[in-house]
Amino acid sequence: MSSDTPPATGETPPGPDGLPIVGTRLEFIRDPFGFITRTASEYGDIAHWEELDGPMYQLNHPDYIEQVLVQNNQNYIKGEGFQHILGPVLGNGILNSEGAVWRRNRHLIQPAFHPKEIQRYSEMMTDFTEEALETWEDGETRLVHEDMMEVTLKIVARALFGVDIEDEVDTIGSALEEFMLGTENLANFILPPKIPTPSRMRIKDAREKLDGVVYRMIRERRNDPDGEGVISTLLSATDEHGNPMSDEQIRDEVVTLLLAGHETTALSLTLTMYALAQYPEVETKLVAELDEVLDGETPTMEDVSELTYTEQVVKESMRLYPPVPGIVREATKPDIIGGYEIPAGATVQMNQWVVHRDPRWYDDPLAFRPERWTDEFEKSLPKLAYFPFAAGPRRCIGDRFAMLEARLLLATIYQQFHIELAPEAELDLMATITARPKKEIPMTVHRRSD
Repeated sequence: MSSDTPPATGETPPGPDGLPIVGTRLEFIRDPFGFITRTASEYGDIAHWEELDGPMYQLNHPDYIEQVLVQNNQNYIKGEGFQHILGPVLGNGILNSEGAVWRRNRHLIQPAFHPKEIQRYSEMMTDFTEEALETWEDGETRLVHEDMMEVTLKIVARALFGVDIEDEVDTIGSALEEFMLGTENLANFILPPKIPTPSRMRIKDAREKLDGVVYRMIRERRNDPDGEGVISTLLSATDEHGNPMSDEQIRDEVVTLLLAGHETTALSLTLTMYALAQYPEVETKLVAELDEVLDGETPTMEDVSELTYTEQVVKESMRLYPPVPGIVREATKPDIIGGYEIPAGATVQMNQWVVHRDPRWYDDPLAFRPERWTDEFEKSLPKLAYFPFAAGPRRCIGDRFAMLEARLLLATIYQQFHIELAPEAELDLMATITARPKKEIPMTVHRRSD
C-alpha cells in the first residue's frame, strides 16, 4: 500500500448485483464490452460483484491500475484461472508462470529482445510482407485478418527458429487457431479441468501438433550451436547457477512467443485497416507521409524514426481497439485500493478497453484521431491511462518488436494498396484473452498507381 493510499472504509465498493448463483456471468457473456463499460460508467473507478469462484473487483482508474501492476505488483499473480486457460498449450512459459521460475526465464529470454537484436529483424519483416502482397490482386476482396495472421506468424517463427519454416506454417497456424478458439469456449471456463470437452480435446490435439514442430526445431538447433533465432539464444543461456534450460522449458517459452508474437500484432493491423477504411482523411495523411519519407522505396529500420504519423496511427488503433482488452490478477494478500479493502484471493480486472475510452483522458474517445498523440499529450496522461502492453515487471517482453513490426508492415501495405471495407463487413469482437473478430472482416484491396 502506498503512503498516500486512503485507509480502508470497511465498506464494499458498489457494483452490479447479477442473478442468483450465476451472478453477472450471463450478462458478461452476452455483451462483454458493454458490461465492463456500463460497470465503469454506473459504479465509478472501482466496482465489486460476486462470482462463483469469489469476489471480483473492476478497477477503472489509472492510479488504481498502477498500484496493482507496478507499485504493489508483488502482491498480485496471474492466478489459477489464468493457468487453467493457458496452461494446456503454453505450459509454464513467461506469460503465465510466477515467482522464481518467471524471473529466471524472463532474464534468460530478455537478451533476445534487446533493441539491437530487434533491429536485425526489420528487413525480414518487410520481406515477408512484400511476399504476401504479391498474392493480392487489384480489386479483389480478401480476408485480411487471415493474411495478417499468416505473415506475422512467418515473421515470429523466423525470429524464433532462425530459419524459414514455410512447410510448417499451416501446422503451427491451425494449431494456435484451435487453441484460441478453445479459450473462447464457455464450457472450458465453467467445467472442471479434467472433463474432456470437445474443445479441450481439440486443444490437446493442437498441443501435440505444436510439440512435434517445436521439439524437432529444438533438436536441430542443439546440433547447430552457431544457429540464429531465439531458440539458439535460449539453448546457450544459463541461470545464475550455470544451469541451462531444459527442452521442455524452451518449448514452453517458444510456444508462448509464437502465440503472443503473432496474434496481437495481426489483430492490431487488421483493426487498424478497419479504422483507416472508416477515416479516409487519416489514410490520406498516412499515405502522404509514406510518399514523402519513403519515395517508393521499401521501408527500413532507418526510416522508422521519420514515420511519426505512422506511429501515431498505430498508437491510436491500439487505444481504440486494444488487442488485449483486459488484464486479470489475483491478490495473494489483502490490499487497500481507493479506500476499499481487496481481500486475499479476490480477482482484480483492469480493462484497457474501458480506460482507453475514458473521456477524462481522451477527448472524443470513440473517434479515431491519431493526431492526438503528440509528445505534450502523452506527458499529460496519467501513467496508466494507456497500457496496451500492460505495465510493471510483467510488461510485454516483445513490445518493441511488436511496435516495429506494426509500423513496418503498415507502411509496406499502404505504400502499395488502398483498402476499403466490403459492403458486408462489420466489426463484432470477442472479449477473451485477445479482442478477436467473431467473423472475418472482408476488405477490398486496390493497388495504388505508380
